[in-house]
Amino acid sequence: MNQRESSSNFILGVFMILLGIFLFFIQRSRYGWDVLWPMILIGGGLLFVIGFLQNTKNYGLLMPASILLIIGALFLYLEMVNWRNIVELWPTFILAPGIGFLFMFLFAEEGNKLYVPGLILISIAVIFFVGFCVSFTYWPIILILLGLLLLFTPFKRKNRNRNQS
Repeated sequence: MNQRESSSNFILGVFMILLGIFLFFIQRSRYGWDVLWPMILIGGGLLFVIGFLQNTKNYGLLMPASILLIIGALFLYLEMVNWRNIVELWPTFILAPGIGFLFMFLFAEEGNKLYVPGLILISIAVIFFVGFCVSFTYWPIILILLGLLLLFTPFKRKNRNRNQS
């Protein structure tokens, strides 16, 4: 048996054990399926983390891991509280892959640009999260100022480098 088959068997074995423990827990607990089903998503996310930890070159596993863990935690929260809260929490669906990109950036080879889509998705999610808390009155001004900052920052650096030469 080669290393790939043994690693696949390990992951499948861990999955079956965790699934068995989970089903045993459901049968014996006071909580029903309606509250515990998000744990399957969280367990799947943990399996992707385990797969990554076995071989850290497989940093692509961090994307599904972060999505499953974050969305599973969101669903678990909504099951325990109230699904009406999804009205304010839906930006989590945008946030989860953004965090996945950031984790991939941290563990991938140097020089990758995976932080760019991560920061874009996280920024969009934050805008929507904050938009529910703060009126949209000042958002155009904030976005214009941030845009100007981004546009003029490279010119500032170029001028500074010219002055130093």
